[in-house]
Amino acid sequence: MTEGYPQHQYDFPTKRYVQVLDLREATPAMIAEYRKWHSQPYHWSEICTGIRQVGILEMEIYISDNHLVMIVETPADFDWTQAMHRLATLPRQSEWEAFVSRLQGCSPDARSDEKWKMTERMFQLYE
Repeated sequence: MTEGYPQHQYDFPTKRYVQVLDLREATPAMIAEYRKWHSQPYHWSEICTGIRQVGILEMEIYISDNHLVMIVETPADFDWTQAMHRLATLPRQSEWEAFVSRLQGCSPDARSDEKWKMTERMFQLYE
């Protein structure tokens, strides 16, 4: 983790969204299950396809105890509200939200943008 994480570079302007969400509990078993369903062998391919279909370029989730941070990279002209409404209608998306809500402690019918709370950037390394 102290090595950092490489970032994809794009030949066009992008912007970043940062959101937070807490898991229901910080038990090792619950965290292991949440990690499992977000890992390469177990993720639902329709969810990743849908994320790309609405225009999201990159998405990362970071974890510390039961605290999650999601970073979303998009083109500069990306419309968050429109994309989230569209994402909610794509195949298996509502099923996925209901499935992970049992670990997140959210309503099973909540959309992704209703669960994850948008953060506000309060500092940027000034020139």
